[in-house]
Amino acid sequence: MSSTDPAVWLRRYHPVDDNAPRLICFPHAGGSASYYFPFSRAVADTGAAEVSVVQYPGRQDRHREACLTDLRQLARCVVDAVLACDDGRPVSLFGHSMGALLAFEVALQLQEGAGLRADRLFVSGRRSPSRATSEKVHLRDEQGLMREVRALDGTGSSMLDDPDIRAMILPPLRADYEALETYRYSPARRLTIPVDAFVGDSDPRTPVEDAGQWGAVTSGDFELCVLPGGHFYLVEQWTTLAAHLGGRLAGIGEPTSRRL
Repeated sequence: MSSTDPAVWLRRYHPVDDNAPRLICFPHAGGSASYYFPFSRAVADTGAAEVSVVQYPGRQDRHREACLTDLRQLARCVVDAVLACDDGRPVSLFGHSMGALLAFEVALQLQEGAGLRADRLFVSGRRSPSRATSEKVHLRDEQGLMREVRALDGTGSSMLDDPDIRAMILPPLRADYEALETYRYSPARRLTIPVDAFVGDSDPRTPVEDAGQWGAVTSGDFELCVLPGGHFYLVEQWTTLAAHLGGRLAGIGEPTSRRL
């Protein structure tokens, strides 16, 4: 299959009405498409959108493929896959943590000449790219990576004592952090679409004030939603998120409004 084949890059767990808007979801660092299975079901139950989830190379059914460490290159691959399955329906993007930054870059590339404009960007658990830090988690040794995972209480944190599980989890995690930490944001590249940001009120890596700065990356409307919980607050908030996004997606216009 080619690198632009939607079957390679996108997973659709709960098909809905063919006229429903599309929502493309992006996993966190070290994450995989199946993380969004309960969210896909919750959104499908609302009938507000059909969810497709990006599957990054180097994990699950793509475990034999090399991970990508360049976020712009990763975004380009996703853009090509999204364009290849464009059926005229409105498209919005949702990303958590690393996925938020990747969704942002995908939205930019779509806006900058791909021929298709995203209608709305939803970001979660990630500081605005205008508030970037100089962290170098990807250069840490194995123990350092494990400490980061445990600090976030994220993917595989309860399984890291198993060396076989570590060998499976840590390489894509390191690659994802490299993609994140080598990405350079340019204020000259600015979105024109609405952006909604979500953050847990006790997230150890994403202060609420930094999440609130996502409004600086767009000339469109911006809303910040603070929910109870830490970095992975959304595990307990799938239904709340689905309801919020459903309300936003209900206001999206006709498909022709997004063509460039």
